[in-house]
Amino acid sequence: MIRNLLAASVIASAGAVSAQGLSGPSSVGADLEPGDGLTDPQYRSDFPRNIAPGWFGWKDRLAEGGFRFNIDYLALGQTTNADLGTGEAASGIARFYGNWQATELGSLTFKIEDRHSYTDVAPQFLGLDGGALSITGTAFNDNGLLLTNLFWTQRAANGAWTLQVGQIDVTDFVDIYGLVSPYSGFQNLSFNTNPTINTPNQGLGIAGGLKLSETVYAVASVSDANADPSDPNFDVFSDGNLFKSLELGYTSGFDRIYFDNVHLTLWHADAADDGSRAEDYGAAFSAAWFVDNKWMPFFRAGASKGTAALYDRSISVGLGYYGRNTDLAGLGLNWAEARGIDGTQFTLEAFYRFSISPGFQITPSVQFISNPLLNPTQDSITLFGLRTRIVF
Repeated sequence: MIRNLLAASVIASAGAVSAQGLSGPSSVGADLEPGDGLTDPQYRSDFPRNIAPGWFGWKDRLAEGGFRFNIDYLALGQTTNADLGTGEAASGIARFYGNWQATELGSLTFKIEDRHSYTDVAPQFLGLDGGALSITGTAFNDNGLLLTNLFWTQRAANGAWTLQVGQIDVTDFVDIYGLVSPYSGFQNLSFNTNPTINTPNQGLGIAGGLKLSETVYAVASVSDANADPSDPNFDVFSDGNLFKSLELGYTSGFDRIYFDNVHLTLWHADAADDGSRAEDYGAAFSAAWFVDNKWMPFFRAGASKGTAALYDRSISVGLGYYGRNTDLAGLGLNWAEARGIDGTQFTLEAFYRFSISPGFQITPSVQFISNPLLNPTQDSITLFGLRTRIVF
């Protein structure tokens, strides 16, 4: 769930890693740690480090001084048999992100992205283009240059609390679990941040985590409900259009909070002053557990007022499996209803992520959507995808 909410180490197959702050699998903290927090990884190659040893050696020296960063590029191509729409989509994401450990207990995190599409329809919208009420390529859109992170993290010396202030991404910590990242795990929004939550774009906000006992924690946030990372607005709180969240969770121990986690999330979004968005609120539940340090079954459900979130009600179940210590397979099934649309939609996604090296991944996937709610003339839609990621 939240990687090192309390600056603890994350235990996995063969050891531990540590990262600071409120951060889940799609956060800067997680992306700076290769292998999903697993140690002693078994990779097939050392590419691209082996072709640019000087570059990576320089990065290692900077990291020793407290400054860590990555430059990576992700690409996703998808094709579908839908009888509506274009039938194919492809896009890429170039990212520059990192963390500066400015003081013993304080750090600055940043991330700049350029999201661009190679086709008329980006993968994020290919499902909608084909008549499915489904985000089939989360984050792979055509939004251009974005400031998605620029925040300060402060934590207690004893690990009792963590606070973040600045340009934050609430999907880094709201209702997450070990397979939530669209960059390394599932691609469909049904298995990322809960699709019944009207999460805002990245923007100004405050988030905090508190350790209530040795196994219980709380996380709360307040952020800009109208955020636009392409044009950051640092005067949001005078407008009063806010997204608020509160999460209570249980873990087997804070050294395994990223893997063993059960939580309840409550959230509320103000109506937009211009009338473009009505007031929205809801609740979500998530349970995921890392069994034998290889298997991660999960159950996730949510319900909302349904005015702005993708679904009114949603239930997802599934399983993740770590092979070769670093490869990752995932299988998920989602049931969903949307307000104002008759019927229910089922989504199945399966993927296998080949971790060629710490800096190179290839992930083929398939999505099957039964009873696409926006295309009543077609019983089902099948979508094939291929995602790649290279890190420098």
